[in-house]
Amino acid sequence: QVQLVESGGGLVQPGGSLRLSCAASESIFSTNVMGWYRQAPGKQRQLVAAISSVGATDYDDHVKGRFTISRDNAKNSVYLQMNSLKPEDTAVYYCNRAPPISSWGQGTQVTVSS
Repeated sequence: QVQLVESGGGLVQPGGSLRLSCAASESIFSTNVMGWYRQAPGKQRQLVAAISSVGATDYDDHVKGRFTISRDNAKNSVYLQMNSLKPEDTAVYYCNRAPPISSWGQGTQVTVSS
């Protein structure tokens, strides 16, 4: 069964923090590179952070130094700690493999606004 379930989004003021969680089915998670993507209104979905099965990470320049991706292989889960949030981080956030498979979860909305 192919499943991706994201959670943890919400409304936060600029400068605030959120921690996103993603539970994936074994067939997706396994030993694959996992990533967090985001899609802002009117824009294409983009990869913002990725992590390999052994913990090597990579970040988009717009989030580097503010976001931290991590994973728990025993729980088939991946996380995104987001600090120093900016209004331009407002988007729906999704997890998936990197590169992604065709199935996506429902995403979790992150809104950064005062």
